[in-house]
Amino acid sequence: MTTPVKKRIGVIGCGQWGPNQIRTFFFHPHAEVVRVCDADERRLEAMKAVYRAVETTAKFEDITKAPDIDAVIITTPVSSHHAIAKSALENGKDVLCEKPLTRTAAEARELVKLAQDKKRILMVGHVFLFNPGIVKLKEVIDSKELGQTYYLHAQRTNLGPVRKDVNSVFDLASHDISIFNFLLGARPKVVSAVGKGYLQPQVEDVAFVSLEYPGGVLAHIHVSWLDPKKVRQITVVGSKKMASWDDLSTTGPVEIFSKRIEREPYYKDYGEFHLLAKDGEVLIPAVKNEEPLKRQAEHFMNCILHRTQPISDGKNGLEVVETLEAIAMLLDAKRE
Repeated sequence: MTTPVKKRIGVIGCGQWGPNQIRTFFFHPHAEVVRVCDADERRLEAMKAVYRAVETTAKFEDITKAPDIDAVIITTPVSSHHAIAKSALENGKDVLCEKPLTRTAAEARELVKLAQDKKRILMVGHVFLFNPGIVKLKEVIDSKELGQTYYLHAQRTNLGPVRKDVNSVFDLASHDISIFNFLLGARPKVVSAVGKGYLQPQVEDVAFVSLEYPGGVLAHIHVSWLDPKKVRQITVVGSKKMASWDDLSTTGPVEIFSKRIEREPYYKDYGEFHLLAKDGEVLIPAVKNEEPLKRQAEHFMNCILHRTQPISDGKNGLEVVETLEAIAMLLDAKRE
């Protein structure tokens, strides 16, 4: 069996998330990080101090248009995603772009079509789809152990970090929308939302989003940069059992509760049925502790080496952006 040729990688953006991507791909056996880009010279110097053989540049075109680069990793602010990804795809590069894919659905559609036309891999960095706990939760839902899925609830809160380029929905809820779409294998058909910018009037630092999926499945998301507790949790309620995911749990990220409401048989003496709460044991299934970012990088490398479709491809990224755009329109109208 022949060893796959190493793919030459360029990383654009060395801010908060970029160094993590550089590290992950630097140590991948079939990747070679050739060049990194950032507008801040101090960030480039920091990367050069750690990865001495890696070239640095302040111009993203030195990566997107370079003949010696096979794939581009984009970790810049979302406002720049479209221009950088478009340049990379037009020049025949495979692309892994951080979430959300773009600011608008029109931009995302253009990138999806361009990737198809150029026969390039376009993957979006919805890293929680590679979280072992979320993968386990999907296995539980797909197995029908929970019965019919009734509703889901997500909470993603913390005190900061506060951003100026996007609101808490684009920053945080994009994770949970992608997770819900992944868990349910569908996209929402009805969207509603309320939010408020207490720290910056035009940037919502807290929001409550409600979604309805096919089959009458409801979903709710609470996101905030203005909360005393860091919380990363999802609850799934089914007709037979219930389950939860807690990314910060020390005992195990997934719990399955043998709890449900049973409808007792019809009794003529009472004139109506009874709804009885049934309690039971709590199961904590074994979940392998693996770094999601490393799993995501391995998936991307596998896709570009073997030309297979990513789990979080451009189409999935587009669906998330379309939902975010619908939420943004609702919040804009309420803000006015």
